[in-house]
Amino acid sequence: MNLSHANIPQADAGLAVWPEDAAAPPQGFPLSQQILRTDVSGMPLEWVDYREAARLYHTEQVAYTCGSLLYRLYGGTSARTGERTVVEVNSIIATVGHTGNPGNLRGAGYVPPLNNQTLFRRDAHLCLYCGNRFSYSLLSRDHVTPFSRGGKDVWNNVVTACRRCNNAKASRTPEQAGMQLIAVPFTPTYAEYIYLKGRRVLADQMEYLLAHFPRSSPLHERIQRWPM
Repeated sequence: MNLSHANIPQADAGLAVWPEDAAAPPQGFPLSQQILRTDVSGMPLEWVDYREAARLYHTEQVAYTCGSLLYRLYGGTSARTGERTVVEVNSIIATVGHTGNPGNLRGAGYVPPLNNQTLFRRDAHLCLYCGNRFSYSLLSRDHVTPFSRGGKDVWNNVVTACRRCNNAKASRTPEQAGMQLIAVPFTPTYAEYIYLKGRRVLADQMEYLLAHFPRSSPLHERIQRWPM
C-alpha cells in the first residue's frame, strides 16, 4: 500500500468524495476536519488529521472504522495490481499498537493540562457569574479562591469569567464579592478533555464521545443547554 504524503496528489486529496452507491451525496468535508482516533477497545485517544490517518493506514495500524465517510485519499499505483490505491477515511478510526498518548493514563487519577481554550469550552464560553456568553477574546480565567487566599491554578478552582465580572470580583471569593456561580467547576476526564480539544466535532463523533463521559458529567447538561 503506497500512501506516503508525496503520493497523495493535492487536487485529489482536496476533494470531498462520497460513496458511489449513496442514495444522495452527503455534505463534503474539508481536509481540516479532524478524525477521532481510538484504541482497539474503542476508548478515545486523540484527534488526528488526514495525513496522520494516511500514515496509520499505511502502517496497517487501523483495526476498524466507524462513523461517516469523510473523504477518499488517492495514493500511487500498485505494482502488483496496476490499480491506484484508494483509502476511505471515516470520522472515527480504531487503531492497534503502542501509543505514547497520555490516554494511557486516562484512569481516575488522570488530570488533563489546564489551558484557557479547553476551560472556556468546558464552560460553554459563558461567564459563570453573569451567565452571558462571550467570544474568546472577551473571556478570562478566574480563580474561585484567589491565590492570595491559598487558591490554586487547578480545574476545580477555575471558571470562565467575562473581564467585567473578573475585575468586579477582584481578589475575593464569590461569597465575599456577593457573586454567585451559575455552575460548579470540575476536572474533565480524558474522554471529556478529548471532546473539549476538538474543532468542529461531528454529530457521530459527539455521540461516540458522549458514550464515554461519566453519567454524572456536567457536560451532558451543558451541551444540551448551551450547544458549543
